[in-house]
Amino acid sequence: MTDRPNDPGSEFGDGEPVVRDKRRIDPETGNLREPSQAPAGGARPGMPGTPGAQPPRDPSDLIGPSAQEALLTEALAERTADLQRLQAEYVNYKRRVDRDREANREVVIGSVLTELLQTLDDIGRAREAGELEGAFKAVAESVERVTEKLGLVKYGEVGDHFDPRIHEALLHNYSDEVDGPTATLVMQPGYRLGERILRAARVAVSEPTEQLPAETTGEADPADKPTE
Repeated sequence: MTDRPNDPGSEFGDGEPVVRDKRRIDPETGNLREPSQAPAGGARPGMPGTPGAQPPRDPSDLIGPSAQEALLTEALAERTADLQRLQAEYVNYKRRVDRDREANREVVIGSVLTELLQTLDDIGRAREAGELEGAFKAVAESVERVTEKLGLVKYGEVGDHFDPRIHEALLHNYSDEVDGPTATLVMQPGYRLGERILRAARVAVSEPTEQLPAETTGEADPADKPTE
C-alpha cells in the first residue's frame, strides 16, 4: 500500500481535495486545450517576456478622460492649422501663376500688335487719301477689327491736353487760343494695350502766349532803361 502525504495542499492530504482536469479536450466547448506552461525562472504571469504577458499600456491610458479629450482637441487644432496653411499657400500659388500667365499673354499680344502698327498707319493714310476701296477696304477693316478685339486702342486727337506720359512732342509753339499745353496737330496716332503704351502719340504742342519768355515778347528789362 502506498503512503499518501498528509500535506493539506497536496492532492491526497487530509485537507480539501484538489481536482486537476488534465483532459486535452474541453468537455464544455469541445475545443482543444493549450498545454499549460509554468513561468520560468520564477517569473510572474503578466510580466513582459512571459507567456500571457500583456503589451505595455499606452501613456494615454494612464490619464483621465478629460486629459485625453484635451490632447485630442490640441491635435485636431494642429492638423486644422496645417490644412489651412496648406490651402492658403495653394491659393497664393494659383494667383501668382494666373497673374504670370496673363502678363505673358499681354507681352505676346503686345509684340504682335506692335509689328502691325505700321500697317495700321498705312491703312489710315489710305483712308485719308480716299484710296481705301474695294477688296483692300474689306481687308483693312478686318485687320482693324481683329486688333480692336485683341484690346488695341487708338488715341490722339487735336485738342487733347498734352501729357508727356502718353504724348511725344515733335513741334512746339505758342498760341492765344489755348489755355494750357494742348495738342494742336496729330502727326502720328498713339496706341495702347490696356495700361501699356505701345506707341506714344506724336503731336505738335501749343502753349499760351503769356508763358512766352520776357525777351521774346519785346519787353525791355527795367535794368536796361537809360537813367536821366
